[in-house]
Amino acid sequence: MSERFSKKWESRRDDQPFTDRIKTAVRPPGPLKPRLDFAVRRIELQVQKLDQATERFSQRDKTIFARIVDAYTKHDTARANVFANELAEIRKMERLIINARLALEQIVLRLRTVSELGDVVSTLGPAVGVLRSVRAGLVSVFPEAENELGEIGNLLSGIMIEAGQGSGMTLNFDTVNEDAAKILTEASTVAEQRIKEKFPDLPPGMPGIPASSLGEKAPTETS
Repeated sequence: MSERFSKKWESRRDDQPFTDRIKTAVRPPGPLKPRLDFAVRRIELQVQKLDQATERFSQRDKTIFARIVDAYTKHDTARANVFANELAEIRKMERLIINARLALEQIVLRLRTVSELGDVVSTLGPAVGVLRSVRAGLVSVFPEAENELGEIGNLLSGIMIEAGQGSGMTLNFDTVNEDAAKILTEASTVAEQRIKEKFPDLPPGMPGIPASSLGEKAPTETS
């Protein structure tokens, strides 16, 4: 890292003139590393909330699954079909949440690497793209995360811009979009596998869960 960027990355308050400290107190830009660490903590909090949401959906899944079995046992096909459709929607939401959680987890891992290597611009570009995509995918399923993820994305964008100015690095948008798409694809693949492992299929002869509801993928928009 350049000397200029190194100072910007992890500056000390003691090195700042008193007048600059006053300006900072009014509108604090702050060194990049503590702000990046703060963003990471906020993402980790969202991961925890998604874990809690997954657990709630899992309990709901078990309840509906039991109702399908009960209705089928009583030869109430119409009722079993209603529950099967409800279960399909629940598993669709579960898949979206697990997918989002895995994508955010990958972002956290990459941002923690940034704290060590200072490779800010090339890492934050895909991270911001992934956050935007995750935010879009969660709007209808987990709306309380929308504002928080938007604020985190704005925070990371600001850090990325300042890092680019301080280090002289430029952003390759083709590489950024490619890296973001790769993260989202990997998360989607793992999420689908976890859904298959975690939730049982209905026994043969019972109303099936619509495949279209389970096969939809989360949005992969990175712009």
